[in-house]
Amino acid sequence: MLYAARLAAKGFVTLAIDQQFWGESGGAPRHAITPDIYAEAFSAAVDFLGTRDFVDSDKIGILGICGSGSFVISAAKIDPRMKAVATVSVYNIGEMRRNRLNHSQSLEKRKQVFENAAAARCENFLGKERPLTGGAPFSITQDSPSPRKASYDFYRGRGEFIPAGESPEINTLSDKASNVAFMNFYPFNDIETISPRPMLFVMGEKAHSQPFKTDAFAKAPQPKELLIIPGADHFDLYDKPKFIPIEQLSNFFNDNL
Repeated sequence: MLYAARLAAKGFVTLAIDQQFWGESGGAPRHAITPDIYAEAFSAAVDFLGTRDFVDSDKIGILGICGSGSFVISAAKIDPRMKAVATVSVYNIGEMRRNRLNHSQSLEKRKQVFENAAAARCENFLGKERPLTGGAPFSITQDSPSPRKASYDFYRGRGEFIPAGESPEINTLSDKASNVAFMNFYPFNDIETISPRPMLFVMGEKAHSQPFKTDAFAKAPQPKELLIIPGADHFDLYDKPKFIPIEQLSNFFNDNL
């Protein structure tokens, strides 16, 4: 919402969404993991905007933050109506779920996740309570890694993003049965189909998600731009005004739409 509001103040028509199954959007089961539907949501947003009489349907850009950065790339690959594509702190959740950072997850561990999800599906089918998994940390220590501390600070500390009626205890957890769908999500494959539409990648200098940006940027065709925000970590770009590059984003969309 913060990016949408600040871009709207620059004169853009903006639309911010909660993904289906999450927040104030509908859909069941709650917290379901459906990366194809997440990407489809951005095309649906273009459907809506492109049919408004106050919007030029040939001048629609798209912006995704964190995991949504990978969803907008996935959507834009097959939706040429998205004329300019920007990502902030782009996060390849598929790669993260498969291998973890620095490829720290073994194949055996990944297969165990598959087994657990399959068992959860059977429980779900029998009408039992749906277990949730993952999510932001609920506690940290002085020795916790800096990304874990930053995640805790945003999701458990600042917390202003939590929608009405959504418990902070479960708001970032995923449906265990469907969580494995991310492991079959490869958003950067075929990214070359976006060309000649321009792409902008924004990343914090200190972000732990740098490897995802590096991978996406290397695979992305021209034209493309890279903007590194000095002193910022991954989460700083979510909501800290001094790090949010609204001027650069505004210029990118103005220049390319």
